Amino acid sequence: MRNRWMNRFLMVAVPAMFLLAVTALSFTQQAAQGQGAAPAAQGGGRGGRGARPELNMPTPRLPDGTVNLGRIPGEKGIWGLPYITNMGARNIVLGAPPAPASEGRGGRGGRGGGEQIGGGEGAAGGGQRGGAPSEPWVPFQQWAAAVYNYNSLNQSKYDPEGYCLPPGGPRLFATPYPAEIIQQPEHKRIVFIFEGGTHVWREIYMDGRPHPPLDTIKGQTWLGHSVGHWEGDTLVVDVVGFNEGTWLDYFGHPHTDQLHVVEKFTRPNKGTLHYEAMIDDPGAYTKPWSVAWDIPWNQGAELQEYICQENNLYLNHLKDDFGNPVIDH
Repeated sequence: MRNRWMNRFLMVAVPAMFLLAVTALSFTQQAAQGQGAAPAAQGGGRGGRGARPELNMPTPRLPDGTVNLGRIPGEKGIWGLPYITNMGARNIVLGAPPAPASEGRGGRGGRGGGEQIGGGEGAAGGGQRGGAPSEPWVPFQQWAAAVYNYNSLNQSKYDPEGYCLPPGGPRLFATPYPAEIIQQPEHKRIVFIFEGGTHVWREIYMDGRPHPPLDTIKGQTWLGHSVGHWEGDTLVVDVVGFNEGTWLDYFGHPHTDQLHVVEKFTRPNKGTLHYEAMIDDPGAYTKPWSVAWDIPWNQGAELQEYICQENNLYLNHLKDDFGNPVIDH
């Protein structure tokens, strides 16, 4: 089922196919490519600079010995999500060439204080993006590469998150506002609460249930249907049932309603949450690919209210490629 946001997305996909051949040569000439293996990126987050004694503290655990992914009793704290603009960056994609020290980081961040990760990758000289040709490690299908090139050329003008629509998939953990994890083993569920991303929450079912039939959820959910289990000290979350109204990131990597994400959460010490996600979307990519980064613990902080829809001046003034208002007033 294609919603009205996907209809708009498909309207740009067709002309983008014509851009593919034209832009590929230019992007290829501009893109810098390297060799080697990609390390996981390091997140920023409030409290991410200076002394962080929690990095030397042991992993907290619940009374039953399960890793505690949130607060310990009597303390305050939140996870300071980083600002990851590009899931195709070399310091993000597992198995991609490592990013040079000067690439992949910038100064922008939200209330979470997360430093920008991946913003410089896939970019050519003069601050212009490189599009799909600059990311040969991302297994684009041809149409997905064309749409990604289109989003690159217009500097993500039609980013759904700029419309105050919620991020889906891995982007939930790459939007630079804090998040909190609440474990309820007595209810066999885990709840993620996000201050940003339109102030959304997500429930992980831990009771062993399967996903419902895809035809009952396909095209209906922004965040997908999540079921989880523990593999040792790693929380593994399987997510399906996404609609097509979101991008994987700000740079505009597309996905379809066939998107299947497998997330892994580990907490190697009190101050670090390691996040890894496998992106499996046979509708947009030729094979699965994985991304990973670290998220820092912000000791003593709490979530605050943030409502994206308040006074969205960008959306109110946004015009399409023909100069017409995207939102009719």
